[in-house]
Amino acid sequence: MPASPPEGRLGLLVLVAVFAGALLSMAVYALRGRKRDADAEGKGAQLFGGAFDFLLHWFLWAVDPAVGISLRLGLTPDFYNFAGLGLGILSGVLIARGDLQLGGWAIALGGVCDILDGRIARVTGVASAYGDFIDSTLDRFVEAAVFLGFIVLLRGTAYGAFLAAAALAGSLIVSYARARGEVHGVSCAGGLMQRGERLVLTCLVCLIDSPLSSLLG
Repeated sequence: MPASPPEGRLGLLVLVAVFAGALLSMAVYALRGRKRDADAEGKGAQLFGGAFDFLLHWFLWAVDPAVGISLRLGLTPDFYNFAGLGLGILSGVLIARGDLQLGGWAIALGGVCDILDGRIARVTGVASAYGDFIDSTLDRFVEAAVFLGFIVLLRGTAYGAFLAAAALAGSLIVSYARARGEVHGVSCAGGLMQRGERLVLTCLVCLIDSPLSSLLG
């Protein structure tokens, strides 16, 4: 359902506050030397082909304190794995209901959980091939839930459900191609529309839809 004008204005104010805080954090990160994240460097991670690597390394720097907090609280990689799965399923339900902004925040929090589970596993020395397998499998469930939410939301439009289903198929094909490439020793670390890019785009679409629709009438 379209957001009412008050909801749209509230959503816009929240977005402005979050983006203002992010810009301030970016300034601090830049002034502190723009240190590149060692984990991301080791995996050859990029954002949109390297064009937005500053944002990638800033975001990893920004969430890194959560690793220490999680360790003090005794939170394990499994906790974040299943928290990310729960948030992913929740985001699909919210999107299907038309609560796009809440769905967008659920996607964002799920992405943070996905980052933290791997980092905590490496810090605590429990990282394993089995853990990577479980992580990537749960990631597919999350993406399927998000795009199924869009299919339900757009089922009444001429091409909306078809395009959402095509996006789901494309997402799974990209993941499958990367997995098969790794089996055959083919590097698929570069390129566009990896999981990070897909999360960013779906999250942004959800967050800006209601306030933008309200502003445009």
